[in-house]
Amino acid sequence: MDDATFFQRWKILSGAEQECQKILKSAGPMDNEQNRAKVIGFGLSVIEGIDPNPENIVAASILHTQNQQVGCLLRLEPNAQAQMYRLTIRSSKDGVAKILCDLLETQI
Repeated sequence: MDDATFFQRWKILSGAEQECQKILKSAGPMDNEQNRAKVIGFGLSVIEGIDPNPENIVAASILHTQNQQVGCLLRLEPNAQAQMYRLTIRSSKDGVAKILCDLLETQI
């Protein structure tokens, strides 16, 4: 997925129930490679070169269930100075972004 496609889809998924955003305090050292591995471990594909800030992690996935497919987009933005992250997830199915955000919050 290229940057134009990612941000086009990002803008489309702008409903209140389609987005979850959390500001998280870092529980330990801020390790971008470790966070990339955690995002990948949740089944998302990290997409390089999408965000102008190379420290930000951008990822996408399609969750397959028995009855439907759910598109998910993620941005994880570290702020090393404040020792915090902004985690934003958007999904094509209402409520899924919040569930994923709650799960990832425990890992970052």
